Amino acid sequence: MVSEKNNKRILVTGGAGFLGSHLCERLLHLNHEVICVDNLYTGSKNNILHLLQNKKFEFMRHDITFPLYLEVDEIYNLACPASPIHYQHNPVKTIKTSIHGAINMLGLAKRVGAKIFQASTSEVYGDPEISPQNENYWGRVNPVGIRSCYDEGKRCAETLFFDYHRQHNLDIKVARIFNTYGPNMNVADGRVVSNFIVQALRGDDITIYGDGSQTRSFCYSSDLITGIINLMDTNEKNITGPMNLGNENEFSVLNLANNILGITGSSSKIIFKDLPLDDPKQRKPDVSYAKKIISWNPKIELKDGLPKTIEYFENILKNS
Repeated sequence: MVSEKNNKRILVTGGAGFLGSHLCERLLHLNHEVICVDNLYTGSKNNILHLLQNKKFEFMRHDITFPLYLEVDEIYNLACPASPIHYQHNPVKTIKTSIHGAINMLGLAKRVGAKIFQASTSEVYGDPEISPQNENYWGRVNPVGIRSCYDEGKRCAETLFFDYHRQHNLDIKVARIFNTYGPNMNVADGRVVSNFIVQALRGDDITIYGDGSQTRSFCYSSDLITGIINLMDTNEKNITGPMNLGNENEFSVLNLANNILGITGSSSKIIFKDLPLDDPKQRKPDVSYAKKIISWNPKIELKDGLPKTIEYFENILKNS
């Protein structure tokens, strides 16, 4: 279902980040022109260096909390720090990126008549009372906690997207992205997959917060990018989302740690620390809507995706 149409001019915000860089690469492979915008707070030029020689690729260092004036056909809005370490470092900036950034990108889309995609998150469900989570679930989010700058920022961004759709007939697509992993993740990301891999490769203790029974569902980056593009390529304006994108296979955090220890052959020991405030106990998507509408189903299982991700981190740590 991924479009093969040529000559679209596409803006990707957060394009030097983990998912943004993979998206830029895929869109170039599909023969589109890509403008990658990133302020490089958590993104890295290293993720896109190999794309700079492509004549259809352009990089612009810019912070989307400030307006941007471009002529484009489509906008993928992925800009926002997504790991607690990064988004809690400057929580006011995080919520500005989600809200001011959404307003600026929606304003741009309205001016030029572009279709626009919003990378929302499973964090809009907060610490859920139901599992798996489907798109009709309103969530359970603490509006004044240390994670709220990210969770509530993304919830407000969704509100803005749907208000622009209803009020201005804007063509919007909103995806709620669940835990994703793969090459190009930030070494200092602090999220569970990158954390465990880096600790295992360095021979440091693997730190589990809580007893390790909390669960996550891990989707490999290439599967996720296919889902994003498939949703964006739906031509019907009434297919707006929100749409869950993630892998339905659920793993405990302790299980993940043991898998990584087994693959790396590391002698690291597992240690347990107190669970951070508002950390969700479970995270599992219901992706039946994505299966029905865009015929999407993740193909790469954790046992196949982890070795590729570990190899990436090995190379990064070797050269750092």
